[in-house]
Amino acid sequence: MEKFQITINASREKVWDILWDEDTYPVWTAPFSESSQVETDQWKEGSKVLFIDGDSGEGMVSTIAKNIPGEFMSFRHIGIYKNGVEDTESAQAREWSGEENYTLKTVNGKTELVVEMDIDEQHKSMFEDLWPKALRTVKELAEEK
Repeated sequence: MEKFQITINASREKVWDILWDEDTYPVWTAPFSESSQVETDQWKEGSKVLFIDGDSGEGMVSTIAKNIPGEFMSFRHIGIYKNGVEDTESAQAREWSGEENYTLKTVNGKTELVVEMDIDEQHKSMFEDLWPKALRTVKELAEEK
């Protein structure tokens, strides 16, 4: 798993809300997709999540493996979404399978946000470029409100 982290001068609860609020989620995920959208059953553990690019309509199919509000969220990526169809069987879908975990800890009155993600070599450099941008946006949003 690749690891990305940032320290934010805000409470865990505030950072959590920035990460998963329907208004701020598309803002901080814009480095991955300018028109990022998410379809979820209110982030319930065990439920399905569709991470979708609003322009292309393509994205990822995932499940919420664990949700401990304010502390930990774990996604299991199980496939891809294209043309309104979920694909969990093809070779391309299996390329994107893996976990993505968000851990929030209070350290010296600030929040340490750690994101760990299974990344294949083909996409590693892309995520090494994009994750720091996304995390800086989370930090800016959490510290301004």
